Amino acid sequence: MTNDADAPSSPSASAPTAPSARGGPGAAWRDLVATHQRPHRGRAIRQLFDTVGSYVAAWFLMYLALPVSWWLALPLAALAGGLLVRVFIIFHDCGHGSFFRSNRANAIWGAITGLLTFTPYLHWRGEHAIHHGTAGDLDRRGIGDIWTMTVREYLEASRWRRFSYRLSRNPIVLFVVAPLVMFLWLHRITRVGCPTRERWSVYLTNLTLAGAVFGMCCLFGTVEFLVLQLVVLMVGGAAGVWLFYLQHQFEDAYWERGADWNYERAALQGSSFLRLPRVLQWFSGNIGFHHIHHLSPRIPNYNLERCHASDPLFHGVRPLTIRQGLRALGLKLWCESRKKLVGFRALRQRQLG
Repeated sequence: MTNDADAPSSPSASAPTAPSARGGPGAAWRDLVATHQRPHRGRAIRQLFDTVGSYVAAWFLMYLALPVSWWLALPLAALAGGLLVRVFIIFHDCGHGSFFRSNRANAIWGAITGLLTFTPYLHWRGEHAIHHGTAGDLDRRGIGDIWTMTVREYLEASRWRRFSYRLSRNPIVLFVVAPLVMFLWLHRITRVGCPTRERWSVYLTNLTLAGAVFGMCCLFGTVEFLVLQLVVLMVGGAAGVWLFYLQHQFEDAYWERGADWNYERAALQGSSFLRLPRVLQWFSGNIGFHHIHHLSPRIPNYNLERCHASDPLFHGVRPLTIRQGLRALGLKLWCESRKKLVGFRALRQRQLG
């Protein structure tokens, strides 16, 4: 068995193999990403039209389709769920201040897309900033990530905690139940100790959503709207959580204790380069280039691919395919001695040494 050191246990995230980035403030990558950090108004506005515009159009078509047949409306709801993932990427970029050059424009569109994704903008922005500053750090797990235990933590845990952990990593719970719980419940409450502005963003988002839901129920019919909205959230939530899972959960991910944790390595080795077909890359807003995003969150999604292609430094990052991503669902625990994510089967076979 492993000799994993003790660690605080709670949610976490990590992800593929890349060149070792050891530089400090003068590291070469800083110059490489600088030109790609500049927001482009034209590209941003075009994305608003093709993403938010398409999402609104999908709901309008659902409204027209409902009197005809549910069999027409439900596929449109599934399409809207896919578009919701791309809406969330715009929301995400606004939270990093990267979508527009203007802070005011980022705040306005962050709030609007936050309502569409049932997510309070300022509260999520604060939580996500913590994720970027702690991803891959074993000593700072717990906010904005997926619950990941080390092998030793799991072996020393109570039966109830082991059961809870196994349940939380079950694919049905992780990709079906968890997204609904997150969007419908967890985003409705505040994080302990969060600043007043973030707390108020939750309250105001909840109030606005209540009014919007009431209006849509009046327009569509209560049952009709709730069913369609549930389908949209299920499809978008499942796809979004799957993407987030693969961004930091794969065999050769990066995890280190606080004293040894390195920002550049956490980005290039601990955040995946998920290679997707072009249509899925569009729906996911280029977030598959997650190694670039974690290296510089100021790069807007529409510049991520350009940045990745700009220098051989980034070409050394081994891509993760969809098939490899599906296999990664079997990886559950971080083995500190082997520096790999392993599955529960490895515990039974006593392969950890």
